[in-house]
Amino acid sequence: MDRISYLTEACRKALSGISEKDCAGLTDRILSAKSVFIFGVGRSGLVGQTFSIRLVQLGLQVSFVGEMTTPIIKKDDLLILISNTGKTMSVVTTAKIARRIGTHVVSITSDANSNLAKNSDSVILVKPDENEEAGELAPLGTVFEDATLLFFDALVPGLMKRLGLTEKDMRNNHAIWV
Repeated sequence: MDRISYLTEACRKALSGISEKDCAGLTDRILSAKSVFIFGVGRSGLVGQTFSIRLVQLGLQVSFVGEMTTPIIKKDDLLILISNTGKTMSVVTTAKIARRIGTHVVSITSDANSNLAKNSDSVILVKPDENEEAGELAPLGTVFEDATLLFFDALVPGLMKRLGLTEKDMRNNHAIWV
């Protein structure tokens, strides 16, 4: 199997357990939150930052945890955490702190039994198929990260519809580099 075919099929399989109910539930939570906070470390963090940008383009109040300008999270906010293993210490600690405050915590992980999942109110499983070929064709969590990015991008049209926005509206919130 060629590399591109492998990766696209692997992402499709990794996302196959996510239901429309999961998508609708996260969409509802995003739209009902006063502010949305997103956090992940490393490449998972980059995926989270990409989704943060999309939410900003939708005109939502969004912060990426760890930035110097990130405000304090509050009870009426939503926290979305991303970790393939669900063991990343700073991500799990962030979940614990937010839950103590009463913030709804959604985790995107591949392990339903991880510390992150256990410390979350909602869990969305992005479950890459574990096989020997993956390390060679998609090393170090590539399938999880790519599939998570696709999942987040798949939420955007539904958010646009619910907010009554067009692509032109989003473009007005797009960063302009002069």
